[in-house]
Amino acid sequence: MDWKRKLTSRKLWLSIASFVSMLLIATGKSESAAAQVASLIMAGATVVGYCIGEGLADAGNEKED
Repeated sequence: MDWKRKLTSRKLWLSIASFVSMLLIATGKSESAAAQVASLIMAGATVVGYCIGEGLADAGNEKED
């Protein structure tokens, strides 16, 4: 399995954020709380994607040297 590709997939992170948001609403939390949690998940996904992307770029630069 290509974990780098999976972890940088926007579809994966949107699915996770949606699932967690709906789970929070189903357990009685407010929509505002669910939106905040979804925002945090997407912010985390952005950081993960950036770190993996920079790591791949750095690895590519080392091969060229």
